[in-house]
Amino acid sequence: MATRDVFSDEELRQLREFPEIDRAELIRYFTLASPDEMFVRKFRGQGNVLGAAVQLSTLGWLGFVPDEVASAPVAAVTRLSERLGITAGLLDGYGVREQTRTDHLREIARYAGWRPADEVQWKQLQEFLFSRAMEHDSPRLLFRLACEYLASVRVIRPGVVNVLERVATARDRALAETWTRVEHLLQSEQRRAELDALLVVDPYRGRTPLAWLGTGPTQASPAAVKGELEKLAYLRRLDAHTLDLSALPAERRRFLAGVGRRLTGQALQRREPQRRYPILLTLIAQSAVDVLDETLLLFDQAVSARETVARAKMNEALAERAKGGENRQQLLDDILTIVLDPAVGDDAVGSLLRERIGLDRMRAAWGARQQRLPRDHGHLSMLDASMPYLRQFAPDVLAAVRFAGGVGTDELLRAVSILAELYATGARKVPSSAPVGFVPAKWAGYLVTAADAGDTTAYRHYWELCVLLGLRDGLRSGDVFVPGSRRYADPASFLLTPEQWEPQRAEFCALVGKPMAAADALALADDELHTALADVEALLSAGGDTGQIRLTGDGELIIPQLSAEDIPAEADLLRDEMTGMLPKVPFASVLVEVDARTGFLDHLVHAGGKVSRPAELKRNLIYVIVAEATNMGLTAMAQSCGVPYDVLAWTAEWYFRPETLEAANAAIVNYHHRLPLTSAFGPGTLSSSDGQRFPTKGKSITARAMSRYFARGQGVSVYTHVSDQHSTIDTKVIVATAPEGHYVLDGHLGNATDLPVVEHATDTHGASLANFALFDLVGRQLSPRIRDLGKITLYRTGAKADFVARYPHAGPLLTRRLNTELITATWDDLLRVAASVKYGHATAALVVGKLCSSKRQQNALTSAIKEYGALRRTVYAARYLADPAYRRRIARQLNKGENLHALRRELAYAGEGALRRRHHEQQSEQMWCLTVATNAIVTWTSEYYGLAVAALRRGGRPVDEDLLAHVWPSHHANVHFYGTHSVDIDGELAQLDADGYRPLLLPAYCGEHG
Repeated sequence: MATRDVFSDEELRQLREFPEIDRAELIRYFTLASPDEMFVRKFRGQGNVLGAAVQLSTLGWLGFVPDEVASAPVAAVTRLSERLGITAGLLDGYGVREQTRTDHLREIARYAGWRPADEVQWKQLQEFLFSRAMEHDSPRLLFRLACEYLASVRVIRPGVVNVLERVATARDRALAETWTRVEHLLQSEQRRAELDALLVVDPYRGRTPLAWLGTGPTQASPAAVKGELEKLAYLRRLDAHTLDLSALPAERRRFLAGVGRRLTGQALQRREPQRRYPILLTLIAQSAVDVLDETLLLFDQAVSARETVARAKMNEALAERAKGGENRQQLLDDILTIVLDPAVGDDAVGSLLRERIGLDRMRAAWGARQQRLPRDHGHLSMLDASMPYLRQFAPDVLAAVRFAGGVGTDELLRAVSILAELYATGARKVPSSAPVGFVPAKWAGYLVTAADAGDTTAYRHYWELCVLLGLRDGLRSGDVFVPGSRRYADPASFLLTPEQWEPQRAEFCALVGKPMAAADALALADDELHTALADVEALLSAGGDTGQIRLTGDGELIIPQLSAEDIPAEADLLRDEMTGMLPKVPFASVLVEVDARTGFLDHLVHAGGKVSRPAELKRNLIYVIVAEATNMGLTAMAQSCGVPYDVLAWTAEWYFRPETLEAANAAIVNYHHRLPLTSAFGPGTLSSSDGQRFPTKGKSITARAMSRYFARGQGVSVYTHVSDQHSTIDTKVIVATAPEGHYVLDGHLGNATDLPVVEHATDTHGASLANFALFDLVGRQLSPRIRDLGKITLYRTGAKADFVARYPHAGPLLTRRLNTELITATWDDLLRVAASVKYGHATAALVVGKLCSSKRQQNALTSAIKEYGALRRTVYAARYLADPAYRRRIARQLNKGENLHALRRELAYAGEGALRRRHHEQQSEQMWCLTVATNAIVTWTSEYYGLAVAALRRGGRPVDEDLLAHVWPSHHANVHFYGTHSVDIDGELAQLDADGYRPLLLPAYCGEHG
């Protein structure tokens, strides 16, 4: 691996010289402590003192000192010169004699605890790089990790070429070690032949088995389920489900499988066996899990689709029944008019009924009398019509998949086994020993009625439907799980085991600020509750006006809606004035300019570890981002920009992945966070999340019909997390009908940016008890805006009489007593669950969506999570009620999210905003592109707003800091989204001034003052 293959000559030069420095680094590394000052002053001559100070500070900053010490950043030299009282210009002559500089550095390193790399350090670095190379293959990444490692052990970074030589050695060793660890799986010539056959076109399918395995379904249908089962059988014939690749690190397996998915069969055939076979092994092993998960997902969706159809038919039947009921009601009214008339004698009632109403009308009503509806209003009976449809795939699924379950699922699993046997043998009658205890009460009547009537066919149908629906619900909740699956694995397997938890308990509690003892935790929560209740009591006892929370005469809590925020008129005038000063630029130009300052495109790295980046790569990356963000698609973009479709498609395939796009997004958000104006929007400690619906075109298994959002079509939901600085920090594509509350904490903890987010706001969807519990247990604050807050159940920690006596107005609102005994008994398990989420062993969506929706009555942990969540929700509600400013702050943050929704909707304009990507991964990549584009616009606008503010102030125009909080950077009138997109990076950069910006359109008075 030649050095020039990793870094260009310009990049090598930059790695050997001083980089730019930001204010945080300036303060952290170029502040001399008193001992440091005493040390550097021992050098003779003021120039040497200043030069030694620069070397000492730079060593901690960069981990090495560039040869040209005098070229250090001016701000850093100025800071040190002011502290030392030495003229900064004296540094120019420092280091002219190389030996002086080298001798000084040796002495400085000894003082600061740094040392040059010797044989021991080289060996340790080599081992470190080998471990990392088993997880990553990118030389650039390995070089950066090597530099970070050397700094952590306080070893001065050697020359770039020396480090890169160690990187190359580590990569070669990792390749050899990978082969060594999987070679035992490839001893059989048959296995090698089977793997090679994956790359040969199958005449029956018209493509290679590898391409066939990588093509996912686009709709949930019996044919799609059978297609996935066919793939599953194929992979099992290869023993893919039994391959043990645990000897390879998870990151290595993920990397190899990613390369295998993107390479063509021909490209893989050209690779030597030591590279080809590990790729194919990891690919089929991962495919075995993915296909199993896909099969179960399709089973769920296909069953649910028929259930939805049955519910629609039931609603139609109920509507018709209601119409018939109106006629019978009119008949009853007419009869009662006669019967209840005191002027009509008893002996005359019958004759009057026959005369005025008529026997024909009464006989017709009697003949059309309706039987009493079952408890589910006939839903299951309507679903019975779908039996032929369900039997097209259900027998195959039950035959191919092994199900397991936790406590309380024995009857359901036995029923699943019996049904599988009935399918296999073709038997029609359900055995008398078949369990029915798992059948919900609303459906039990069907079985009883069929059994009493001796109708074995109806009994079989209803029992079979109950089994399939029960299996689906069990898979959703996690009560039923599938060995070998990832999505439907046992939820407990994702948690830290008690043995893993024991040594981490103290560290985790210190990290999140939670006591290890339940009694201490409950005491702290009790203090918080009483403090908040005292504020609520003061507010209620004051008897505020109609604009304040208050109690009615019967004790009902009234919470008035917040009035619209009063935005000063001066803020609108300031925004308009600043907007008029901003240049008007095409959207693609914004991306070019933001990349020039953030380097976010450098985070879009090749999936195969390719490091050479041709000159046209950045241009193509920008074209792909524009195509995806605007929803144009690559075909239309190729026609618009003149770059061939194949080039854009290749770029998208190899450089665009959720993880690379997330890294690129973080680079933009971090830069935006450091802009001077950004702090006026917020400190970056508060975030919010909400879902935004996008319609889809074509078939997709992630799309759902929702008439409220998609009229007659289908769509998906894009769930985004937004900071108080107007930046988007996380993006997820979820099923439109999925509970959004499951994903609230995941995006919050998954914050990969520098923003110090500790508090999170949502609408009512995120205000679940499980979320309140988990947010608190991981040391974060959940601050939702809850609809009908006055009607939720509030909990007290003691006797009702004590609370009412202490808080006469607020006390009666706490209607239930907390089960503190349950929390105390399970406190350690609660912490263990939170640690599993915090440390990434389990996602919050898994815990909230499975553990907390489990139907097992014996699951004390589930109950404890909800009980603790009830306590935290009560504390929060009291604080929320007592502080109008807090309520307005949450509302403002949610409005920021809505404002960014509008920007995204405006940006994704093509194709009427309907997504054409069919698969979840593709949809995720497109939405991450939209997020990157949105943040680029916000960053560009924020930066130019900051320049406009500085220009106005220089021109004598006072700009109040408080007004800037109302000038939101999601404004985008200055950015053109439409028309032909053209990217000329050199031409765009040539338009920027010496500071890297476009000229502002300055008012006359600003020009007069320079």
